[in-house]
Amino acid sequence: MSATVTAVGLVGAVAPVTRRVRAYFAPVNREVGVPTLFDAAQIGTFALSSPPSPWVDLGWCSKFARKSATKIGALTTGAPAVVQSQVVTQVEATVELEFESWGKLQLALAAGSQQMNLLRTATGAAANGSGGVAAKAVPLVPGSTASSLSVGATAAAQFQVGELVAVDEDYVAQTGFVGSGVSAAYVSSPASVANDINYIRRVTLNVGRVVGIANGVLQLGSALLAGTPPSGMQVSPLMGFVDREGGGFFQEWSALFVMDGEQGDRVIYHYPRLQAMQGAAEMVETLAGPLEKVKLAGAFRALPVKDANDGETVLCFRSYLPGAMRAV
Repeated sequence: MSATVTAVGLVGAVAPVTRRVRAYFAPVNREVGVPTLFDAAQIGTFALSSPPSPWVDLGWCSKFARKSATKIGALTTGAPAVVQSQVVTQVEATVELEFESWGKLQLALAAGSQQMNLLRTATGAAANGSGGVAAKAVPLVPGSTASSLSVGATAAAQFQVGELVAVDEDYVAQTGFVGSGVSAAYVSSPASVANDINYIRRVTLNVGRVVGIANGVLQLGSALLAGTPPSGMQVSPLMGFVDREGGGFFQEWSALFVMDGEQGDRVIYHYPRLQAMQGAAEMVETLAGPLEKVKLAGAFRALPVKDANDGETVLCFRSYLPGAMRAV
């Protein structure tokens, strides 16, 4: 694509040309309502494959569409009425997209409510749609890190390379938001979750895949979302993940959507607070022959934050980083 060169040697500005949108997730502290903020002035040029902590790469997404439902009204005076000024009467924004990959986080964010882990069931456990009574969890021993779980040689024999695991604390009558690293569910009373000692591991987003076992240590393929597990956490093997149509819990997360321009520019959409606004849904893309690709479809509503610079109520920050030597 050609571009006009200005008299001072700058390249004329053009509309960004991008290929795909990359999505990133970071937790919101639900207890105190504090999101993860992204400062494009400091870290806006990060490598797409290496997002800054605590942002987690969700991979590529397609059919990204953001919509503004903000309404502006007119203030009129006199007879006949004459518009004297304008006011914002409603502030609202939504985002829709399709995730190109399936994983625990993508499934959880697009589920609309709790996204649960199918924990290995106890022998003889009765069937249940979101998983029956779980087998006894394995306690961690000192020496664990975010990517290696020390369980001891005897306990390690219960696991297999390639297995998925959930790592979190026991449920012992906690109420409120539960889940390490990310609030995965809200518990109103112990009775509501049947006092299940494994309930937090049943809903936690603190999961990983075992890629090696040696000397009583389970080596994970990637670091746990919540970091190094503290003393008292336990490990449960799991078969996969399950979500449900229905439920009263709303996932909430901070999000980045990045468009890398082909001419060195970058567009960043930062939503400090997003909540799912629909239940679990999929979109089917026809491939060659009888093959079809099934993609997770998500729709989200933005919630407000206050900009510390001027106190304005904000739903989204759109940042544009021009390419080198572009006219501005």
